[in-house]
Amino acid sequence: MPNALKLALMSAALLVAVDAWGQISTLATCTRSANLLACVDADGNAYSVNTVGSTIYLRGFEAAGKRYWAQTNSRYGQLTFFTGIASDGETWVGYNRRVGWTTINRFSSSGGSSARFTCSRVAGC
Repeated sequence: MPNALKLALMSAALLVAVDAWGQISTLATCTRSANLLACVDADGNAYSVNTVGSTIYLRGFEAAGKRYWAQTNSRYGQLTFFTGIASDGETWVGYNRRVGWTTINRFSSSGGSSARFTCSRVAGC
């Protein structure tokens, strides 16, 4: 699975599971405002997360594949649906469902990738 998709899914899972914008990995340099988080890592990958109401917009650049991507997450209570597209035409859809301290994540992409994984605040992913 391309790194951009992994980064988008993990970013979404992090936002949903932890609900803490300030706890981003030290592997990336981030700038934050009230609604926007923008990060760049040591490999040149970049992404931003913007919130508008219950909708989260993610945009990024994957340095290795030299492709741009965008993802939109729509939250309905404990359920978040997401759709994304990359500059090479790959698309993906999925959802995150929060159950207590656990988040159940499922996605599939036009590139043939699909997965289901569970993340916990205690045990991680």
